[in-house]
Amino acid sequence: MTLVMNLLPLLFSVVLVRSVQSTVPLRSFKVSENVTYDCIDIYKQPGLDHPLLKNHTIQMKPSLSRHELKNQTSNNKTYKTKIKCPYGTIPVLRNTKEFNTKAQLLAAKYFNPLSADSPGTHIAGVKQHGGPYHGVEAKFNAYNLNIGEDQASYSQIYLGSGHYGEVNFISTGMMINPGIFGDGHLWTYGFWLGKSGKGCYNMACPGFVQVSNVVPIVKPLYLEGGDSASLQWAIHQDEQTRNWWVIQMSPYTYIGYWPKELFHLMDNGATMVGVGGVVQASHSGLSPPMGNGKFPAKGPLRSAMFSNVDVLYSKYEKGKINAFPIEEMLDSRCYGLRIGKRVRFWTSPLGFFFNYGGPGGISCGV
Repeated sequence: MTLVMNLLPLLFSVVLVRSVQSTVPLRSFKVSENVTYDCIDIYKQPGLDHPLLKNHTIQMKPSLSRHELKNQTSNNKTYKTKIKCPYGTIPVLRNTKEFNTKAQLLAAKYFNPLSADSPGTHIAGVKQHGGPYHGVEAKFNAYNLNIGEDQASYSQIYLGSGHYGEVNFISTGMMINPGIFGDGHLWTYGFWLGKSGKGCYNMACPGFVQVSNVVPIVKPLYLEGGDSASLQWAIHQDEQTRNWWVIQMSPYTYIGYWPKELFHLMDNGATMVGVGGVVQASHSGLSPPMGNGKFPAKGPLRSAMFSNVDVLYSKYEKGKINAFPIEEMLDSRCYGLRIGKRVRFWTSPLGFFFNYGGPGGISCGV
């Protein structure tokens, strides 16, 4: 009943380029001392090397455009970019073979809400079963935290289906995961698990098809001190092709998608959707903070928040995640729970608090 764990859907992932680049980049962008993106021909990107995608035709945007939110301006560093690849190319994070191997090893341990509980994983969030669900979207934030090399902390939206021990799963969001990225920065990520239990973060293995030349599926969000970064992202299944798109809602951008060929349990939608925060403890059992790492305060003050949480239901109609019975996922040490229209979760160095906005509800103690 725990969310994505171990950095998985901590889930945060990395888009990797093969250690021996077979395609000469048209242009490169050095975002920081250790982060460089190469602009690769969109038709020669590593994601298309998956054996199930031999005859795949790249879809440049969803078949039927839904209501696109007006571009919103923000001073938040999340929306600032130093990347703009030439038309016909896409940004691929330059990484080493060691990085690729490490990301895939962690992906193999990735925990998702359809799996059994995972030791050391603490969660706060809500999920909903039933479906079919064709998408989930939310606006959420994450903070700059002090996370150990063998710990992870993240915020995510996700969906999936399970059948007799087999699982298909997709997640995206933000995470701090030194074990993958080699630093303590906050990163965006994407994670998938498909046929035969195979999957990975971003482009650490073939599968994800990047289409945006400006917004990569994985990117660092450089923050100062206790600053926060926010995302308004969505996972939507295309009504015609059945591919699973990752869309940035503000400003509106089609980032890319996981082709339907990768999955065998979600062709007609998923049976579970959810949002929330997850932390993975170190081998010593020390658990990292979630949210901003501070105790929750009464009133409008909070440690972190999920809002504008919507789900695409069976006929692709949009509705709130609480339109049907939902399941609240809480660690054994929590500080309260309230049901309402807005999703919030709070944490401290000793534990966390999750609040699903509004009046009424239930509470529990440490």
